[in-house]
Amino acid sequence: MSERYTIISADSHAGGNMAMYEEYLADEWREAFAEWRGAYSNPYRDLQDDGRTRNWDNERRVQEQYDDGIVAEITFPNTVPPFYPTGMLIAYPPKDQNDYLRRKAGIDAHNRWLKDWADEYPAQRCGLPQIFLEDIDDAITTLEWAAAEGFRSFMLPHVAPDVDLPGLWSPHWDRLWAAVQDLDLVATQHGGNGTPNYGSDPASGLIFLMEVPFFAHRNLSHLIMSGVFHRFPKLKYVMTEQGTAWAIDELRRMDMYHMQISSGRVGELGFSADVVLPMKPSEYFDQNVWIGASFPSPGEAEAIKTLGVHKVMWGSDYPHHEGTYPYSVESLQRAFHDWDEADMRRVLSENAAELYRFDLDALAPLAAEHGPTVEQVATPLAEIPKKATSPAFFKK
Repeated sequence: MSERYTIISADSHAGGNMAMYEEYLADEWREAFAEWRGAYSNPYRDLQDDGRTRNWDNERRVQEQYDDGIVAEITFPNTVPPFYPTGMLIAYPPKDQNDYLRRKAGIDAHNRWLKDWADEYPAQRCGLPQIFLEDIDDAITTLEWAAAEGFRSFMLPHVAPDVDLPGLWSPHWDRLWAAVQDLDLVATQHGGNGTPNYGSDPASGLIFLMEVPFFAHRNLSHLIMSGVFHRFPKLKYVMTEQGTAWAIDELRRMDMYHMQISSGRVGELGFSADVVLPMKPSEYFDQNVWIGASFPSPGEAEAIKTLGVHKVMWGSDYPHHEGTYPYSVESLQRAFHDWDEADMRRVLSENAAELYRFDLDALAPLAAEHGPTVEQVATPLAEIPKKATSPAFFKK
């Protein structure tokens, strides 16, 4: 076994710039794109000035990842695609059919760009194309295209509570789950959207910040308790950048309710036998669910042991401000210095390689050159880097 770790980041972000997306846009949308581009102003810090090139500049991006000890990545979107009002991860759903068609044209351009971008480093990149839930037929068509093009996963949107769509617990989505399972794609969700529209009050941004974890976390119970994983036992589902420790209490709560429901009642509420799952919710978690643990703290590292080291994948969140770059190794020293080497390898690469189908043998020469040593990670962090901005360095 190598004296160095192979690190596959389960959470990174990339995207094309406006000129790149225009190249991938269908011809009938070019005129509308020119009008939209002329009116759009980007408010996001990591998409402005010098930092934005990290999203698409191969030479810069790959070298910065190597310098940070990372040799492969699972890649979520970051830049703003054509016809979007803001970043994809926090944008509210399309407001009408015309908006849907425009945004779908933009997402199609992003997905085509992503295919070529990932293929430049095929052993090192697992890109996540996107679908919309507003039209299941369109979503399935996109997934069929993605599987045919060699994608192994996709980004599953959240369902906001104030949109006219059924919750993910509804059998309405069974046709989608069947397609995902049959195509052997991993359904990956990222924290950030699925919240209601908070308006523009002075505290709106603060309330969004406080509640965005809740609206992401609730999908775990939606999918487990409604029997999605019972009906589709080979479905693979990942929750990324949504924390880790919260899932322990949520699974305990689901197991408790499952036990009570099995007797027919929870307090004053009666339940029929057909809603009782044959396995405990925590067993469906172990069968179907994985966690992408972005910039985990020492406390979250302990939670990983409770959830199961075979269920969690470490992520840096590059190139975001809250990510661990350029201090990923230091973040590992803070959270994992006392970990067993075998468990560390599971969380840093083996789980991601197995789930997202990376070839660890192909990555081994890169890890031998760029990965941190086992001894290095096992050395407790002496001092938090002065320029560190990630919660990995400040959360307990």
